[in-house]
Amino acid sequence: MKKLTLLATATLLSACQSTSPSGKASLDGEVFYLQRSALPPTATLNVSLQDVSLADAPAIVLDEQNGPIKGQVPLPFHLSYDPAQVKPGHRYSVSARIEADGKLMFITTENHAVRLDGKDPQPLKIRVDTVR
Repeated sequence: MKKLTLLATATLLSACQSTSPSGKASLDGEVFYLQRSALPPTATLNVSLQDVSLADAPAIVLDEQNGPIKGQVPLPFHLSYDPAQVKPGHRYSVSARIEADGKLMFITTENHAVRLDGKDPQPLKIRVDTVR
């Protein structure tokens, strides 16, 4: 009986870690780049969680974080989504970009797939590359 109670408690606690009381789930992570250069004070960060299932249609954005950058890399981000929007068999991805004065400086060049099943490793590490 003790094992059953312990198992039930562990299951409930793990569910609480990925879903908030509002029914939202979240992904936390950080954006980084390998170049040894500082970002200008006007730099902004955009990170988005997208449904990228359809190759011939625009991605559907589930959540997005936009805003000025405070500090230098790694740059933290927090994305929330409604687990009810997650569809079986669909593919989801996180992408990021850094802009300054309206010009793109860094962008993700690799697919950063997420499963949105509560088992994604967190914090996510999203690398962006220089735009030339």
